[in-house]
Amino acid sequence: MRQQYRSLETIESELTMILCCGEALMDMLPDTNGAGEHVLRPVTGGSVFNTAIALGRLEQSVGFLSGVSTDGFGRTLIANLEEASVDHSLCVRSGRPTTLAVVDLSDGNATYTFYDDGSAGRMVETTDMPDVPKSVSTLLFGGISLIPEPCGSAYENLLLENADDHIIYIDPNIRPNFIENEDQHRARVRRMIARSDIVKVSDEDLSWIEPDCDHDKAIQKWLGEGASIVLLSRGGDGSETHLKSGVVKADAIKIKVADTVGAGDTFSAGFLASLNQQGSLEKAVLGSLDEPIVQTALLYANRAAAITASRDGANPPLLKDMV
Repeated sequence: MRQQYRSLETIESELTMILCCGEALMDMLPDTNGAGEHVLRPVTGGSVFNTAIALGRLEQSVGFLSGVSTDGFGRTLIANLEEASVDHSLCVRSGRPTTLAVVDLSDGNATYTFYDDGSAGRMVETTDMPDVPKSVSTLLFGGISLIPEPCGSAYENLLLENADDHIIYIDPNIRPNFIENEDQHRARVRRMIARSDIVKVSDEDLSWIEPDCDHDKAIQKWLGEGASIVLLSRGGDGSETHLKSGVVKADAIKIKVADTVGAGDTFSAGFLASLNQQGSLEKAVLGSLDEPIVQTALLYANRAAAITASRDGANPPLLKDMV
């Protein structure tokens, strides 16, 4: 097997872009104003958007591809991407409205009600999708952008067109209350997983996607179809990396949880960032990673997610916060 640890100088010279493909929206968070009245506070969000921001803050080369409005919320989304050094040149801009997600927080856990009809993100079509630049090595997909049409088909087609010569990372991040046709969405997610190199799911995601399989059988099926890595996040019970050669586990970091908004998205960013830092984010390498590399990436991902969960809203750590 090839040597997988390389000098920092060599690794930094080989860093290539991770392109995050999916939704950008405004989370409407419950808050209280100065008069003590209950209000909704708009905060930038979206699963794939959060991952892009987290990667940028971890000083990775990262781009973002989505339908983004030219309205005030859309301009705020673009400003946040720029602040995190995320390339947004591939975004499809339009005058359609920005998707809104009204967030309900209970014991730190978030549930969402989405307002997405006719939005800039939802109405992106396959013909809007740009050619993927040669600088991109990895494409990340997931979130609610895979559910509605026409954007769901657009992202699925983009994945299928690029799966042969790019690393594909998928985090389905299932939101049952937003899914109108469960059979259709389950079929799409399964098709995309079958062409992905890295699959990240929670316990709940896994049970929803494969309701007729126990977890171990479902994971082995995905690995047999072609995935090199299946990441299983168990929240407070830690996380697992399933490889064809075995399982690597890491305990959760004990923290005082503010809320879980963006924690799973940051986990994805942390895992990819660590593999990249170790010089192992290469398609030819993923299927034969050494356990120490995977353990390092898993611990890094857990730490990044824990920092986000200790803060209000999706507020991923900077690289300097990770030391």
